[in-house]
Amino acid sequence: MKYRRIFTIVIDSLGVGALEDAAKYGDENADTLGHISETNKDMKIPNLQKLGMANLHNLKNIAPVENPLGYYTKLREMSNGKDTMTGHWEMMGLHITEPFKTFTETGFPKELIDELSRRTGKTIIGNKSASGTEILDELGEEEIATGHMIVYTSADSVLQICGNEETFGLEELYRCCEIAREITMKDEWKVGRIIARPYVGRKKGEFKRTANRHDYALKPYGKTALDALKTAGYDVISVGKIFDIFDGEGLTESNKSKSSVHGMEQTIEIAKRDFNGLCYVNLVDFDALWGHRRNPEGYAEELEKFDVKLGEFLENLKEDDLLIITADHGNDPTHSGTDHTREKVPFIAYSPSMSGHGKIDEQDTFAVIGATIADNFDVKMPEGTIGNSVLDKLI
Repeated sequence: MKYRRIFTIVIDSLGVGALEDAAKYGDENADTLGHISETNKDMKIPNLQKLGMANLHNLKNIAPVENPLGYYTKLREMSNGKDTMTGHWEMMGLHITEPFKTFTETGFPKELIDELSRRTGKTIIGNKSASGTEILDELGEEEIATGHMIVYTSADSVLQICGNEETFGLEELYRCCEIAREITMKDEWKVGRIIARPYVGRKKGEFKRTANRHDYALKPYGKTALDALKTAGYDVISVGKIFDIFDGEGLTESNKSKSSVHGMEQTIEIAKRDFNGLCYVNLVDFDALWGHRRNPEGYAEELEKFDVKLGEFLENLKEDDLLIITADHGNDPTHSGTDHTREKVPFIAYSPSMSGHGKIDEQDTFAVIGATIADNFDVKMPEGTIGNSVLDKLI
């Protein structure tokens, strides 16, 4: 074992340039980080900069440093798709050949909606791609008045159901979501997650979503690096929506986050504790609040907030700790539409004990991450997984 603790932080959607097959996905020339730096020329990310982010990728007004602290490269996605679950599952060793279904442009098929309506006994309204706050302002009053059920989606592979906690009821909302999960196990309708979205309030402008959200996720299609670590007796601690993405599989502890800043605060507190294993962090606001809403200024401000917290985190990093910073896909806020973008992702690795630094050759799969973690703890990756370790390059 080279490192006693590994922190893997996923800056959700921070792509670093279009993949070679991006045109197949309508994402030619996408570049999340590059375009954010072009549209926010005053952006300052000094901690990412000193770790090597500007060496990794050409950024406007952020210069590469002569001696970056860490090792850096770009990872290409081997799986088919560009969604959250595909990216994270591949990081931990799974090769996803069939992308999860999305219904961003069309809403859900009539046959699916009809079956969901029949089995829940609800008239369904909505059935389109929308933000959670917008759909409530549009249809919340109608749902309360009529008992109808709001169903909507997003650019992710999700089916979301809203329910007012006082009039619809939490248990009823969960019941309807369980039915939706059963229905969407069909291959042609298979979405990654069903999400219960409870809210309170009685009129437009006053609706607020509550903390009683519940995700009904698909379980990973096979065992991952997380399962291997847990079986071997190591700690596998999650922060943010990692629990939802893996449906709790392979985890020994999970921590829900209220925001990306809160997620970093939780990670800093975990770094102050004693554990032996992996802390796996997802910071979702970059994607949910700024990428999908095509707001490069908000994205840049979120990066600056992250960078401040990253500085605090680095102060708590021990000699036998390893930090890996990466992403799960792109979401270029200057691109057309509101969907994720098919991009390479960063891989930055740093430990206070490293004597070297610099560029590593580009890697052909995100699974480098899981394989490297497993290699560090001398744990065999599960059968059928992909990925090669770069541990020997992190000297």
